[in-house]
Amino acid sequence: MNITSQMVKELRDKTNAGMMDCKKALGETAGDMEKAVDFLRQKGLAVAAKRAGRETKEGIVETYIHAGAKLGVMIEVGCETDFVAKTDDFKAFAKDIAMHIAAVNPVAVSREEVPAEILQREKDIYINQALESGKPQQIIEKIVGGKVEKYLADICLLEQKYVKNPDLTVQDLLNELVGKMGENISIKKFARFQIG
Repeated sequence: MNITSQMVKELRDKTNAGMMDCKKALGETAGDMEKAVDFLRQKGLAVAAKRAGRETKEGIVETYIHAGAKLGVMIEVGCETDFVAKTDDFKAFAKDIAMHIAAVNPVAVSREEVPAEILQREKDIYINQALESGKPQQIIEKIVGGKVEKYLADICLLEQKYVKNPDLTVQDLLNELVGKMGENISIKKFARFQIG
């Protein structure tokens, strides 16, 4: 199939990937736009996995103050080099994630950072609910396990559905940026402040 410059431009507009990456993705997928988008996302995942162990000593602190100044977020996003920290894409990502945090109010960046007492409190609630329903013990364990998984996905920033595009998680967005920038990027921490 003949890959036109218009097709490359359309894919580039959809994904923000480099021109040569878009051309290669369209070539690999015989010009199928949706498959090319998936191809580029998988490439981003592969790059993210390769870079995951690298240290992120550079980066920025970004803020978002909601209209009315009653809600604000401060976030630290790390990267490997100062060069990447100064790019518009990196800054836009940090700003978008700060706005996401303002809207969705996650508890922690990842599962490992969820305080044990919060998780235990939720487990206890789910166990009591299941016991009251009179279900057998092995069913209760599965029910509680499933509810805990859903709870963690709801409160962990990286697992949350991105507010501007619910088809993607915050982790998907991060992987795409890592693939585009070619170096490890991490959301280190955040703080959300709200009046009242």
